[in-house]
Amino acid sequence: MTIETLAKQGRDRIHTGLAGIDTQRLKAMRNASLRACFNRLEETRYRMEFVARVCGREYINDAASRSVNATWYSLESIPGGIIWIADAPQKDVDYGRLVPSALRKVRMLLVVGDNSKCMRKTFAGVIPIIEDCPSIADALQKAYRYEAEDVKVLFSPACDNGTDVEEEGEVFRHEVNEL
Repeated sequence: MTIETLAKQGRDRIHTGLAGIDTQRLKAMRNASLRACFNRLEETRYRMEFVARVCGREYINDAASRSVNATWYSLESIPGGIIWIADAPQKDVDYGRLVPSALRKVRMLLVVGDNSKCMRKTFAGVIPIIEDCPSIADALQKAYRYEAEDVKVLFSPACDNGTDVEEEGEVFRHEVNEL
């Protein structure tokens, strides 16, 4: 594999691939195995996927981010301000690792679902605006109406809520295209 081939896949895919490889397996891999691993990255959907630009604002579908670590990477990868759409966890989740990133970047947190108290407890005083939303469509409407320049809308659940990644990713895509 040439460096040009690797570079065409993009920084996000390379970082995601490297993060997913266990250290012990990396030591045992041969070049052909490593190439195959990176070639499969093209199949990753709903991971930092640009959906559309609506009225100058980018919408990014990161429905595959079902953990605090994956969402941390997403928040850190996006330059500038962020409107973050997340899922309400069904159980308590420790979001502490996201506080520094949220403090620097997140302007508004839109929590989809019925159990936002865990997120509110962690991010109260960190993120200026935290709102509950019954659906992704409602969250996108609130994000659309938010008056700020140079912000991107990121859908990154940050927890495994039991819904199918593909289904949720397609709902986000569809609703963005309806704006």
